Amino acid sequence: MQDKPHEECGVFGIYDLENLDVAHTTYTALYSLQHRGQESCGIAVNDDGIIRMHKDLGLVPDVFQRTTLNELGNGQIAIGHVRYSTTGGNTRENAQPLVMKYAKGTIALAHNGNLLNAHDLCKGLEQTGAIFQCTSDTEVMAYIVAQKRLCTGSIEEAVLETMKTIRGAYSTVLISPQKLIAARDPQGFRPLCMGKIGKSIVFASETCALDSIGATFERDVEPGEIIVVEDGQIKSIRDLCGQQHAHCIFEYIYFARADSFIGGASVHMARKAAGRCLAKEYPVKADLVIGVPDSGIDAALGYAEESGIPYGLGFVKNRYIGRTFIQPTQTQRAQAVRLKLNALKSAVEGKRIVMVDDSIVRGTTSSHIVEMLRESGATEVHVRISSPPFINPCYFGTDIDSRENLIACKMSVPEIQKTISANSLGYLRVEDLAHIVPGLKDGYCAGCFTGHYAIDVPKEVPKNRFEAKINKKKSTNKKMGSAQNTLTDKAVCWSNITGGCTD
Repeated sequence: MQDKPHEECGVFGIYDLENLDVAHTTYTALYSLQHRGQESCGIAVNDDGIIRMHKDLGLVPDVFQRTTLNELGNGQIAIGHVRYSTTGGNTRENAQPLVMKYAKGTIALAHNGNLLNAHDLCKGLEQTGAIFQCTSDTEVMAYIVAQKRLCTGSIEEAVLETMKTIRGAYSTVLISPQKLIAARDPQGFRPLCMGKIGKSIVFASETCALDSIGATFERDVEPGEIIVVEDGQIKSIRDLCGQQHAHCIFEYIYFARADSFIGGASVHMARKAAGRCLAKEYPVKADLVIGVPDSGIDAALGYAEESGIPYGLGFVKNRYIGRTFIQPTQTQRAQAVRLKLNALKSAVEGKRIVMVDDSIVRGTTSSHIVEMLRESGATEVHVRISSPPFINPCYFGTDIDSRENLIACKMSVPEIQKTISANSLGYLRVEDLAHIVPGLKDGYCAGCFTGHYAIDVPKEVPKNRFEAKINKKKSTNKKMGSAQNTLTDKAVCWSNITGGCTD
């Protein structure tokens, strides 16, 4: 468990009309989306109706080599995915895209988000004979699409009917033998945009992926919209559009790359605006403003511009340590922080420092970073956080720790300040969230900060359906004595190891 939230994944899709190499183009785009997920990745290519797929655990350049990409064929349609698991474990089976053969042919699907009703839908499918191969909610979505396709006249109608059935966050790309489809949930929790390379059509989680492949940005996929590409023609289905929007505000604060535009707004400028709000709300006499890489840097620039305090480089980051570098013990976590970041002593020594970061989850990393600055000679360290305190979990594709591990649920701001050994501490106010992104005043989700969600959420969402089954068994077996409980606990451990059901 890291002291930062995690996004779930990034998606990409291409319908080629320019004789492009779709596998290599998808590879390049996924490289640009790597920040959204580092656990696994995959690419599926439609080569004249035959869908070939390769996926595995690891980073994009580790999973794909030139020979691997060549083996995917010279198709016209492709989709790709990078994943961090918030629903379902980190196994190769859960890597995406998911490819499914059914009565009408083959489909491949990649998904960013989290379905709230995946467990209930899975139960219903299993009762009709469905056999699941993995534990992610994406497989549930794929099954429903295949099921609906048997009762509808086209794959896009099946996607529409599926969207009426599922609840939660989903930005998804899907390929059938003839079509590329992109769809976004009616609230638009997760980003998805459309671009072009000449006449070729592409979709991506962020515009930075379009830039990397030389595509021009056309527009965002609207919340609730389905876009179908076939024979180079684009069709938009808007039956579910027009509902209350709920773009994840934390995409702007942390998840998205600074050079991306989401909802027409610059992520870089949104972070600078957050820094300016912090400077107005929490002024302090200091000599230097520094940002914690990477997303804290933009907010630090905004703080410096508003306050008039010079901005400077305060940390050197090891670029070869990703967001997933985790160690199990407290001592090893502290070493990991130092391996990832090192204070620039020549810049901070003898100075009063304003340190801007994007968030505090458990507080352990912030404490280590403040200590690092003091050891490098900083005389004062004033911490400014470009998001409000986390007090609630997220149900829409962000892996935020449980309430018992969130430091803001256990301590007041002065207590957190003391815990991380800062001279002062200031969080972005909830009311300032509406000011950092123009046009999102009534259209963003900040449930992790406020507890108010755009749609109703259950009291508890299992990580996967097996977890739900095990929890139910444990509840039942509790009445049967300690011996049976011991047996159940062993079954839980075995299920965690195998990733399978203990039935």
